[in-house]
Amino acid sequence: MTDLLGNPDPQPEPSPDVDGYRVLARTYRPTTFGELIGQEALVRTLTNAIASGRLAHAFILTGVRGVGKTTTARILARALNCVGPDGAGGPTPEPCGVCDNCRAIAGDRHVDVLEMDAASRTGIGDIREIIESVRYAPVQARTKIYIIDEVHMLSQAAFNGLLKTLEEPPPHVKFIFATTEIRKVPVTVLSRCQRFDLRRVDQEVLEAHFHGIATREKVTAEPEAVAMIARAADGSVRDGLSLLDQAIALGDGAVTAAQVRDMLGLADRSRVVDIFDHAMAGNAVAALEVLADLHRAGADPLVVLHDLLEITHHVTRAKLVPQTLEDKSVPAEERARAEKLTGELSMPVLQRAWQMLLKGVGEVQTAPAPATALEMVVIRLVHAAGLPTPGEVLRKLEGGGYTTAAGTGSAKQGPPQGPPTALAPRSASAAPAAVQVTAPAPDPAVPSSTLDRAVAPQSFEALVALFAEHDETLLHAHLCAGVHPVRYEPGRLEIRMREGVPSSLPSDVMKRLQAWTGQRWIVSVSGAPGEPTLRERARADEEAAKDQATRHPVVRAVLEAFPGATITAVHDLRNDEDSAADAPPDDEDEPESG
Repeated sequence: MTDLLGNPDPQPEPSPDVDGYRVLARTYRPTTFGELIGQEALVRTLTNAIASGRLAHAFILTGVRGVGKTTTARILARALNCVGPDGAGGPTPEPCGVCDNCRAIAGDRHVDVLEMDAASRTGIGDIREIIESVRYAPVQARTKIYIIDEVHMLSQAAFNGLLKTLEEPPPHVKFIFATTEIRKVPVTVLSRCQRFDLRRVDQEVLEAHFHGIATREKVTAEPEAVAMIARAADGSVRDGLSLLDQAIALGDGAVTAAQVRDMLGLADRSRVVDIFDHAMAGNAVAALEVLADLHRAGADPLVVLHDLLEITHHVTRAKLVPQTLEDKSVPAEERARAEKLTGELSMPVLQRAWQMLLKGVGEVQTAPAPATALEMVVIRLVHAAGLPTPGEVLRKLEGGGYTTAAGTGSAKQGPPQGPPTALAPRSASAAPAAVQVTAPAPDPAVPSSTLDRAVAPQSFEALVALFAEHDETLLHAHLCAGVHPVRYEPGRLEIRMREGVPSSLPSDVMKRLQAWTGQRWIVSVSGAPGEPTLRERARADEEAAKDQATRHPVVRAVLEAFPGATITAVHDLRNDEDSAADAPPDDEDEPESG
């Protein structure tokens, strides 16, 4: 490569024979589009664009680390400047690799392919060098290529300085940007570039790629070991090759699952499944023994917890989508055990386990002793395994066969102190949960009104409802929360306004009432305390309803079954039943007119 002023490096990069060993990530870096893995859409688009001559003047490549952004930029530079073995070729999606341009770009020493790291050169001064050099024609190549890596690190001034040149560059110039933080790139820059999102490489593709490299390196690699490396790479080819390099060095030419597990601090997945199985069965002793074995083997507590989350997710997904059990990326033994667990565990139990494990991640990360925190998470799972789910509690309560921990016996004991209620648990967690209870409740403070607009409302509540019917949201809110009614009669309203209510409220209310009812209205402000606001009345009614619901024997049984649970809302089912009974059937014939 060269610097931004076009000066070539004094010496080319040493070859592997001179410099010694070259890491796998550099040795097996793709040099053609055909060697890129996992980026089929990108390869197809660029190949067709080069073949048809419909190339943009600026490209921006985004994706996670190690998926091939800079590599793609260099391949594109070769494709645009390749002249073929005979020196008479044009841009091609398959660079020859033998012409002077191809070899110089591959050796990072081409005078017209200028690469800049925006992480270290972020200022407007660095961009000025590019702007100044853009107007000069290429020295050797057909197209001058500017590759800016980690472009999101440029300053705002640098971005602004680049805009005009980026929008209308000379015909001999192409810009290629690469970034891992596309959201930090200004929209003005994005709109001037053709964007390509490089996806994470699938685990199966990575495994096949790593197996091929191990074969070429004459290294024996166990399939399970390669699978662990591919999983740890998390879609990044470079990260996976670095781990493979390390594993080869550790194993002295042989890569085994045990060595990779020790190297990555991973737990044996089969043993983690044992922990999950024992915890779901309520066997605390067996679960803690396996956990202690993993701790002695050097497993990271956070990694174990992540594995438990993955197993929970896998079993839950397999329960909903049985085809998940056919995923070949999961070991056969783990698939078989997951199939067994899907038949034993219900969806509420799995959801409860997921929530408890997810909460445990934060505890393990912040605890002074992560291993101890992980033990407490597993103990909570074991304890929850012996608790019924809220749905099971409801079924037992409705059937009258549930006995509380306090020994109160069946929920049918004693005369009911109210009409039958329906219970809807708020959470399936084994931790103290909030229970939503439906029980008798007073009428709402602000009823929904269907009054004839020509008739004056007969109460203050009906008046407020009239504003809701006419979508006067702001006035309705002020009347509910900021107005104490002092005196009311049709045609006359006397109120006390709370602080924060606009002084124009009386006149606004008066004008709208006169327009809606066709009658003369007087709205005045008084200094008398007046009655509570409608919102205060509604809150008082809600608390009274909760208190009444708490005294119901079925509700008491639920609260005893879930210590720490609270009533969050009360709803009267009788109103719904009365409304349904009063509603005429859909197919009721209309009366004939005389």
